[in-house]
Amino acid sequence: MSPARNPNAAVRASASGLVGTELELRVEGVAHGGWCVARHDERVVFVRHTLPGELVRARITEEASRFLRADAVEVLEASPDRVEAPCPFAGPGRCGGCDWQHASLEAQRRLKGLVVSEQLSRIAKIDRDVEVEELPGAPDGLGWRTRVRFAVDSAGRAGLRRHRSHEIEPVDHCRIAHPRVDALGVAELEWPKVREVEAVASAGTRDTALVVTPEGAKLPPLPEPKASAALLRRFRNGRVQQVRGRRHIRENAGGREFRVSAAGFWQVHTSAAEVLSEAVVEALAPEPGETGLDLYCGAGLFTAALAESVGSEGRVLGVESDAEAVRDARHNLRDMPWARVEHADTAAQLREWVDMRVDFAVLDPPRAGAGPVVARQLSELRNRRVAYVSCDPATLARDLAAFVEEGYELTGLRAFDSFPMTHHVECLAVLRRD
Repeated sequence: MSPARNPNAAVRASASGLVGTELELRVEGVAHGGWCVARHDERVVFVRHTLPGELVRARITEEASRFLRADAVEVLEASPDRVEAPCPFAGPGRCGGCDWQHASLEAQRRLKGLVVSEQLSRIAKIDRDVEVEELPGAPDGLGWRTRVRFAVDSAGRAGLRRHRSHEIEPVDHCRIAHPRVDALGVAELEWPKVREVEAVASAGTRDTALVVTPEGAKLPPLPEPKASAALLRRFRNGRVQQVRGRRHIRENAGGREFRVSAAGFWQVHTSAAEVLSEAVVEALAPEPGETGLDLYCGAGLFTAALAESVGSEGRVLGVESDAEAVRDARHNLRDMPWARVEHADTAAQLREWVDMRVDFAVLDPPRAGAGPVVARQLSELRNRRVAYVSCDPATLARDLAAFVEEGYELTGLRAFDSFPMTHHVECLAVLRRD
């Protein structure tokens, strides 16, 4: 047996460590983050580009005292769920944007459900089977992403970053990008003296924009995009300056039009905003005259849907820390004076509302989650119903544990495949408290 196929021989060949060594591994299960799990010499090996049950030859890419990371560079026994990746830039050492292009869409959703269940069980001690629902609009898992951030290398070529690396993989175009993002031709153009280019397309209108981050203090001459688009400049401190065209794009959800900063946050899947908005209203079942909160409210997507449900006799109060998003939300809610948005840190604003009685609340925090302080503050407001939207199963599980500590019970959980081909999954947890 050759050293490449003999794990012990391969280890001896790498006296300075295992990085670069190739091992033959039997893959066991799936882990959070797009990894599968194998074992070598009593150490866990997290392996990408493989599937549970496969036998692979894997090259070690990182080594820690208790675990290894690896890429499967050859499949010796394939899973029946394996398919040919639709993108030629997906694979070991290539673009890091998509984790599961080698798996069928049905298998991707099944694996994501297993990951959510495992995180809930391990972190929150909640045992629940999770089924991930397909979102409409991308039956092949491609062409759904309405915001794509391209990195630019020293030669001015736009591409996407490799996995766990600052290195850039030049691409001809991104297969999961929305057709109007693709039509801008970012990857086909040269971008000298530019660090990043974010291409944005509305899911519901024909609005498009490019948000460019230059290397220096001045905006260099830029190539003309392949299709008409507004142009904005992003500074290193995050501030955005309008250069040409609209500063915002228009999105549609729930029968309403929303103004959203081209550089701001909006659900990237073409149908995610509509589906999640309906799911939140269904979960909370707001009644006319009730009072609700929308924490981390962004441009006011959930605020608007809930305000329509409670009517003018009720009220919905939003909180958002990003000033641009607050301006958008106030514009989007201008026809509903019983909906108000505060520009503040969520925990600080909840302290201001300590004497208020709240019937329901929705949270859609950033990937870091809300944390136990927010869970405690909501319980102090005598809040009875919570809808928690999260794109990270680990932080969701951590925060659900905090809500359970405050007397809430998890009464419902839905998961949506808002990010096909990647390991990400959007969850909606429903909590109730007597």
